[in-house]
Amino acid sequence: MTSSVEVMEAPGEALPTHVRIGYSLGSLTTGAFGTVPGLLLLPYLTDTLGVAAGLAGLLVLLPKAWDVVLNPVVGRLSDRTQTRWGARRPYLLFAGLAMAALFAGIFAAPLGFSDLSGLYVVVMFLLTATAFGFFQVPYVAMPAEMTSSPDERTRLMTWRVALLATSILVSGALAPIIRDSTGGGLPGYRWMGMFVAAIMVCGTLFAFFSTAKAPTGVITASEPSLRAQLKVVAANRPFRVLVACFVVQATGVACMLGGVEYFARHVLGDPGTTTTLFVVVVSPALVVMPLWRRVGERLGKLKGYVVASITLTVATLALVAAPVLPHWAVYAVIAVIGFGYAGQQLFGLAMLPDCIAYDTARTGKRQAGVFTGVWTAGETLGLALGPFIFGVVLQLFGYISTTAGTAVAQTDSARTGVLLGFTVVPGLIVGIALVLLRGYDLGDMPAVTDPEPAASRR
Repeated sequence: MTSSVEVMEAPGEALPTHVRIGYSLGSLTTGAFGTVPGLLLLPYLTDTLGVAAGLAGLLVLLPKAWDVVLNPVVGRLSDRTQTRWGARRPYLLFAGLAMAALFAGIFAAPLGFSDLSGLYVVVMFLLTATAFGFFQVPYVAMPAEMTSSPDERTRLMTWRVALLATSILVSGALAPIIRDSTGGGLPGYRWMGMFVAAIMVCGTLFAFFSTAKAPTGVITASEPSLRAQLKVVAANRPFRVLVACFVVQATGVACMLGGVEYFARHVLGDPGTTTTLFVVVVSPALVVMPLWRRVGERLGKLKGYVVASITLTVATLALVAAPVLPHWAVYAVIAVIGFGYAGQQLFGLAMLPDCIAYDTARTGKRQAGVFTGVWTAGETLGLALGPFIFGVVLQLFGYISTTAGTAVAQTDSARTGVLLGFTVVPGLIVGIALVLLRGYDLGDMPAVTDPEPAASRR
C-alpha cells in the first residue's frame, strides 16, 4: 500500500541568498570526507603503517563499497521521515556530528604499528562511511524539494560546487601541511584528523541551521518496498544514463586524487608540492563557475557537461609529459584540469535534480531520497574505486611500502606506475565515460521546463 501525506510544494522563485549559501556550506562536510581519505588514507597505509599498496587500495575500497548497499536504504528512510525539522534535516545534524567524531578516530592509531592497525582503520572507516551515507543522501535530495525551477537549481548548484571546491581546497591543501608541521608520522596524522573533523562539524551546523525555513518536500506517494522503488529508478532512463557516467568519472577523478602525494614525491621530486598541486587544481573552480554557468545557458547542461569532460580528459592525458616539463608548465596543465573538473561537477549535479523532477512528473510520486541514495551510492563507490585502482597500479609496478612515516626511494618501474596511475589511467576513465551520455534525454516534461519566462523573473 502506498503512503500519502500533505506536501509543501517547492516554489519556483529564487531562494534567499542565505539559504543558498547555508545549504551549500554543507559541502564542507561532504567535500572533506570525499577529499582527505582519497588523498591521504592510501599514503597513511602504505608509507606509515606499512600496508602493501594493493591491500591498502582494497582497504580503502571496502568501507565505501558498503555505501552502495546502504545509501538507497537511507534514501528510503529519509523519504518516509516526518519531523518538525522536515524529512531530511535531522539526518544532517546527527549523522554529520557522528561522522566528524568517527573520522578523527580513523587516524587516531591507538594500536600503533601492530598487525591489527590496518583492521582498525577499516572498521573506523566503515563506521565513518555509514555516518556519511546518512548525511549525504538527505543532503543531496534537498535541492529537488527546495525549488521547482530548473534555473534556480542550477544557481543553487553553482553555489554548492563553488563551496565544494573551497572545502576541497581547504581540507585537501591544509591537511598535508598540518600533518607535516605537527611532526609527521602517527602524531601528525592524529592532528590532521582532528582538523578535518572540525571542518565537518562547521559544515554540518551551517547546513542544518540555515535551511530551517527553506521549503521542504515530503512524500505524496511512495512504492511499498525498496525493491519497488529501485524499479522506479531503473525505469528513469535519463537518471540511469547520468548516474552511470558520473560514477565512472568519479572513479577516474578519485584515481588521480589518490595519486597526488605520490606524484608530487616521485615524479616532481618534491613532496612539499602536494599542497601546491591541490591549490592549482581546485582554485579555478572558485572563479570559473559563472563562466561554466554561461556555457550551460548557451549550449544547455548536457553539452556543457560534454565540453567540461573533454577538457578534463585532454588535460589529464597531456600531464603524462610531466617528467620532461618545467614545473610551471605542469601547474598550467593541472589548472586546466581544475577548470574542466569544475564544469563536470557543476553540470552533473545540476542535471540530477532535473532527473528527479522528471520522474515526479512522470509518476506523480516524490521519491527524491531513493534517487539520491542510488546517486550517492554510485558516487561513493567511484570515489573508493579510484584509490583502489591506483593502489593496484602501484602494486603491479613494484611500489615499496614502509613504516618509516615517509616514502622510501622507489625503482624506475614504480615511478612509472605513479605517473601512469596519475595521468593516463584516470584520463581514459573520464573520457570513455562520455559514451554513456548518448542516451540522456529528458524530453519535454513540464517538470524540467521552467514555466516562467526568464524576462519575468528579473
